[in-house]
Amino acid sequence: MAMGPALPSGRPREQMPHLSKMERVVVSMQDPDQGVKMRSQRLLITVIPHAVTGNDIMEWLVQKYCISEEEALHLGVLLVRHGYLYPLSDARSLVLQPDETLYRFQTPYFWMSTLWPAAELDYAIYLAKKNIRKQGALVDHEKEHYDQLHRKINHMWDLVVMQAREQLRAAKQRRKGDKLVIACQEQTYWLVNRPPPGVPNVLEQGPERGSCTARRVQMNMDFYKWEIECCRKALGRTRVKSSVSLEAYLKFSSQYRPHDPIMSGCLPSNPWITDDDTYWAMNAPSVAVPMKLRVERWGFSFQELLEDPVGRAHFMDFLRKEFSAENLSFWEACEELRHGGQAQVPALVDAVYQQFLAPGAARWVNIDSQTMERTLEGLRRPHRYMLDDAQLHIYMLMKKDSYPRFLKSDIYKALLAEAVIPLETKRRVFPFMRKPWHSSPSPALLPASASGETAAAAGGPGSGDGEA
Repeated sequence: MAMGPALPSGRPREQMPHLSKMERVVVSMQDPDQGVKMRSQRLLITVIPHAVTGNDIMEWLVQKYCISEEEALHLGVLLVRHGYLYPLSDARSLVLQPDETLYRFQTPYFWMSTLWPAAELDYAIYLAKKNIRKQGALVDHEKEHYDQLHRKINHMWDLVVMQAREQLRAAKQRRKGDKLVIACQEQTYWLVNRPPPGVPNVLEQGPERGSCTARRVQMNMDFYKWEIECCRKALGRTRVKSSVSLEAYLKFSSQYRPHDPIMSGCLPSNPWITDDDTYWAMNAPSVAVPMKLRVERWGFSFQELLEDPVGRAHFMDFLRKEFSAENLSFWEACEELRHGGQAQVPALVDAVYQQFLAPGAARWVNIDSQTMERTLEGLRRPHRYMLDDAQLHIYMLMKKDSYPRFLKSDIYKALLAEAVIPLETKRRVFPFMRKPWHSSPSPALLPASASGETAAAAGGPGSGDGEA
């Protein structure tokens, strides 16, 4: 097969990173000492040199990379589909069969990492050669490509036919095994580069992107100005010391550890390892008296309080006493708008505006003028996110004003006092979950007097006898 240069309209193919990884695997597989054992195999009456079986490939991948048979089969199928291995018995089926099916390694000349893609002239020569050899018995998609190329490069079709006949004439002088190997090589190459309809194209890279190759940078004055500006911005960027971030992480972990069912266990019993579902019933979205851990969690953050339906209901009772319940009602209406159905968006927007934002509204909420202007602009074309600015304004107002007063109120203190602390009904499977071990302090960390007293206490009777 004559692989000539690409047509002028062709563009260089960008190197895909996974191809180089595959080629390193293929090179390791062909190592004469530690690679797959290649030997001459008989296919019917034809002897094929340097052939390997699907079983040998699977065993080598499993031993080389310490992977399971399923992973080795998947990796082998990828190598075959990318054309680095090709079958000798059924060249149209680019899959790896984990049996005695014969395969050969593709010549590096046909690897997919070549800079230029397959040219249409070469594909036309291949189809013409196949058409002459089989007397027009091409597959449907090959006939379609053959007719398209005949019309597209009709001005040089004589060259295509002449090249095809010369290659067929040269093939007659080869041995039968070599002719079979070269035919399978070509067929595999074109099955990868021109896949049949319905077969995934392994070379498809998705939408057009810019080249990933490094471009030469001109070290001029503009470049140095840009680099200085980037360094100045980097110096002015706010950073947090690792000690501060680690301290915050430890504080977060110690705060949430009693509420983690894996680290601290569940009361009254663990529903994941027992048949008792009391834990789910006591932590249902709506309960009369919540558990103490649940009430304590409301004090962690304002978001924790809003995410709990029971906590939000008690927060609403507190806001009614403060005559500001419309703030939470407005926030809930915005959440319903954001997560509701698309067909109800215009009606919900109009209902929220008439109830909370319109002049003289029954439950009017106080937002600043700029937020109100952006909200009124969104009313022209209603969508589910048009009230995000107003919702954020009310959210921050409740977080900074109402939420701290709720935590200090008698309502929250009464909830903490009346909260349920369930008794354990099942023995824990992991007893170390709830009772952390306390190790004895190291003698090196104790004061000198304390260490002396400890030593005297340890040897008290013996030392007394010695003095006597």
